[in-house]
Amino acid sequence: MSIAENIARVRANIAAAAKEAGRNVSEITLVGASKMNDADACRAAIAAGIDVLGENREQEMTKKLAEHAYDGAPLHFIGHLQRNKVKNVVGKVAMIESVGSLELLSTIDKQAEKLGIVQDILLEVNIGGEEAKSGFAPESLEQAAEEAKKCANVRVRGLMCIPPVAEGEHGSLPYFEKVHALFVDINAKLYDNTLDILSMGMSGDYEDAVRAGATMVRVGTAIFGARNYTI
Repeated sequence: MSIAENIARVRANIAAAAKEAGRNVSEITLVGASKMNDADACRAAIAAGIDVLGENREQEMTKKLAEHAYDGAPLHFIGHLQRNKVKNVVGKVAMIESVGSLELLSTIDKQAEKLGIVQDILLEVNIGGEEAKSGFAPESLEQAAEEAKKCANVRVRGLMCIPPVAEGEHGSLPYFEKVHALFVDINAKLYDNTLDILSMGMSGDYEDAVRAGATMVRVGTAIFGARNYTI
């Protein structure tokens, strides 16, 4: 299957899940997670109408930016971002989806101030309480959102999550539902319902994410094929 055919199939699945949930498919943005795929693969996805491309690694993103791999589509940073790499990402991407600590939030705000811009971000929720993953614990999310509101050079657009590895079919759904509830609560309480992005769901569970209210899904292998981790 070509990248274009894969995108078409993923979009059909998103449309079916949206219809099942009584939602309009136009509410859902498809991010092509292009980690470990070359510039030509990114260009093929853009030619096939991908909404957004998302990168996990700053070094790979920087290389592909130099190759103009993302021309024609917005670029998001969707992976764990180290604070010493922030200067290479802020202002280069339309959105940083993975802001999961107050220290990272502050570093992004300061770099954006230096550049004279406002950087769009999502607050990452560690919904499974996993030590190996970054993100705000659900109980500290409201405080983080309040701190983010104080940052003049950061604009929170919504939330993002990566749930624990699913056990069985629909195993991610309870986590997605919890994050959706947090999104609704914080949106009403702190943002006058102006937050518009709930980014959750990847290749194995994006349909359940749509059913649970995601407005953005990040799909990699189902679009680009299996990644080769040996290189």
